[in-house]
Amino acid sequence: MAKITAAEVNKLRKMTGAGMMDCKKALVEAEGDFEKAVEILRKKGQKVAAKRADRESTEGVAVAVITDDKKRGVVFTLNCETDFVAKNQDFVDLAKKLGEVAINYSTKDDFMAAPFENGTVADKIIEQTGVIGEKIEIGDFKALEAGYIGSYVHANNKIATLVGLSDAVEGVEEVAHDVAMQVAAMNPVALDEKGVPTEVIEKEIEIAKEQLRNEGKPEQMLDKIAQGKLKKFFKENTLVNQMFIKDNKTSVADYVKSKNPDLKVTGFARVALG
Repeated sequence: MAKITAAEVNKLRKMTGAGMMDCKKALVEAEGDFEKAVEILRKKGQKVAAKRADRESTEGVAVAVITDDKKRGVVFTLNCETDFVAKNQDFVDLAKKLGEVAINYSTKDDFMAAPFENGTVADKIIEQTGVIGEKIEIGDFKALEAGYIGSYVHANNKIATLVGLSDAVEGVEEVAHDVAMQVAAMNPVALDEKGVPTEVIEKEIEIAKEQLRNEGKPEQMLDKIAQGKLKKFFKENTLVNQMFIKDNKTSVADYVKSKNPDLKVTGFARVALG
């Protein structure tokens, strides 16, 4: 049996985040081979992950990262099962480290396959499932590109948003922050009317018609009144048409225009836990 020193155990613990005893057992089983020990810990993680596959991971940390030139951003969630784990500093630090990798990718699949430490992001998630003993996974993952990207993370790390603006004009940082906060608070379904999926529009019209029928409105009037209700839906649920949360007498589009006539919101992304 290979003699395992405390320094080796500590080194493996720092590499993987696993507990001291788990690291010692893995090194003993691997006869001191670090790569094999890491693999053993990962396999343990896979076993835990399989056992907890049907558990809900509705807690965690929402992350927003932006490139130095402010033209590209990514938001994602690192999910876990309990608030206790979500608030653990090691878990939060892991989310931040993953953010440094995430900024280079546009899809969740590519991000999961990306190199991270001694394996891939997916490997690390499995490993941490074994270390923590809870279901750990990457939830939503969204990327955005624009002339200028701003972000906002809600104080409890449960919501992260990105907003794309047309250009990096003077004062754009404040505008981007305000609109990103709007996205967090109001959760719009689309940027504007054109961005609302057809199935959503059809569903809203059908709901409106059914409500009108229940109110006894004549069938021949339903289409016209339903269209009016649809306009209200657009006003309440599309970002640029929503009332600005800091001034409910103006729309988001008008707020942005008041800061610079040539500035426009070009896109947004939002991820949330729970």
